[in-house]
Amino acid sequence: MTSDDVPIGRRVARWRVRRSMTQQMLADRLRRSKSWVDKVERGVRSLDHYSVIQELAHVLRVDPEVLLGQQPSTPAGTPDGVDDIRAALARYDIPQAPQQTTEELRRQVGYAWLSYQHAHYGQLVRVLPGLLDAVQATRSPELLVQAYRITSSLLVKLGEADLGWLAADRAMSAAGDDPIMAATAAISVAQALRASGRDRLALAATLATANRSTSGRQRSTGERAVGGTLLLQAALAAVGCGDTRHADELIDRAVGVAAGLRGYDDVHRTSFGPIAVDVARVVVAAQRGDATEALQRHGTVIRRETWRRLPAEYRGAYLVDVARAYLQMGDLRGAARALVDADSVAPAEVRCRPLARTVIADVARAQPAPAGVARLATLVGLTR
Repeated sequence: MTSDDVPIGRRVARWRVRRSMTQQMLADRLRRSKSWVDKVERGVRSLDHYSVIQELAHVLRVDPEVLLGQQPSTPAGTPDGVDDIRAALARYDIPQAPQQTTEELRRQVGYAWLSYQHAHYGQLVRVLPGLLDAVQATRSPELLVQAYRITSSLLVKLGEADLGWLAADRAMSAAGDDPIMAATAAISVAQALRASGRDRLALAATLATANRSTSGRQRSTGERAVGGTLLLQAALAAVGCGDTRHADELIDRAVGVAAGLRGYDDVHRTSFGPIAVDVARVVVAAQRGDATEALQRHGTVIRRETWRRLPAEYRGAYLVDVARAYLQMGDLRGAARALVDADSVAPAEVRCRPLARTVIADVARAQPAPAGVARLATLVGLTR
């Protein structure tokens, strides 16, 4: 995250003065010219390579992240505690948890959703085992479905797709005969199946439920939002199966659903709306190998006001997909920019997800690697 909007050159100057150095003294220690230091501090010369920033930081006796305006507050790697979530899912007896009211648990589930949407994955990993125990003790179908959905979504993010599928299946079982709860659980089932490479199963799991949620009798706005989200999940599954025409048809259907949902209360935590449809078009284009179309659409997406209203998790994950599209084009600098932007929006999306680390590794192979990605590669423990 950016701590301020001060250019890096001014930070260099600030720390040089704090260390009681003249420009000539700093230049001598760097074995560069005074003119080079002066141009860096005035912003005339950019610092494009992380190795140079590391050298400056070493001489000024600060961390490189300080010069970059970064707060190194988000640890890299999969957060500890996934085994505790696995253990909570493996318990079939009713846990002996302190009795809590339904309203108290509803607040805790709401807090867990906010933690997820803000990409506070380390915090969420610590909270979920106790929350799962408490919710299982109450046997509330609504709270069970929500808790299992959050758990499934987090596990998919952390590369535990099969365990995420188990949590999604538990959500589906807890939903019982309630059609809207079953539809929300189907979103998690589709996400976990797609992450496991089971796109055909994901497509089958979403289509029938999406049709029920978006057609027929008068539906609530929340139910239609869930149906629209299922259509987008189905489109992503279809392109994963190689059926690009079907994917486009499904997104076109989602456009119609989204058009009638402006300003609705997102009670089911889908983030569905016109901007979500636009984001899905970019991802579908990238997945079918049309990076040119994907990046053209991306330029439009990020200029829209509604883009910044999406949860940080949503935007961070999308920007990692955009980085992959830039890689398809061979544009390493574009990929680096997308990764750095993702890290500023949702650091855990980049530092904790195995998928993002793979993209970082691909970009960091460049010689020299772009400064921002070289820094990320160091943070996540990658060596080039």
